[in-house]
Amino acid sequence: MNVLVVKANNRPATDAVSSKMYETFMENIEGVNITVYDVFAEDMPYLGQDLFNAFAKLQSGEEMTDIEQRILAAKQKAMDALTAADVVVFAFPLWNLTIPAKLQTFIDYVYQAGFTFKYDENGQAVQLMTDKKAVILSARGGIYSTPEAAPMEMAATYIKNVVGYVFGMEIVQEVIIEGHAAAPDQAETIIAEGLAKVRVVAKSLSAVPVN
Repeated sequence: MNVLVVKANNRPATDAVSSKMYETFMENIEGVNITVYDVFAEDMPYLGQDLFNAFAKLQSGEEMTDIEQRILAAKQKAMDALTAADVVVFAFPLWNLTIPAKLQTFIDYVYQAGFTFKYDENGQAVQLMTDKKAVILSARGGIYSTPEAAPMEMAATYIKNVVGYVFGMEIVQEVIIEGHAAAPDQAETIIAEGLAKVRVVAKSLSAVPVN
């Protein structure tokens, strides 16, 4: 089984809980082929006109600029990594109510009609990644699981909507660690309990059946 781990926090694990979740997962996963796509280590120009210029030049045969070549290569690398994966693990924090910009760029690269979804003859979106599974590992210092705060949470919710609803991946596991900043006196326990769940996910992942 091929597992792609999308790492989306470059802060050290001593300072960032989602980084510790990533490390815990990597320390406990075995028996599968692991590929790590570190969005902070990759050369990932932001989605914008450079990409559309590159597409046009690719069609016309014109010479591309450095940024155009880089963004095409980066987009293809992200798509290739996703194509090769049976299971995709997303490890990321909630930053300012949403995901890190670098993770957004990864999503932008693979969120493409004809690749992760398509439109049928009636204009309805059709999922193209239904053969893949996804795992969500995310941390947030505040508490966003209450009915009042849940609408403000646009990190885990966004990733689940994109990969689950649009792409069609089956989300088989989700571990959220929250509230450690809001309740510092309970932080050690909150984090420890969450990391224990991450270990369970890592150890059980190789048993996840792949259709």
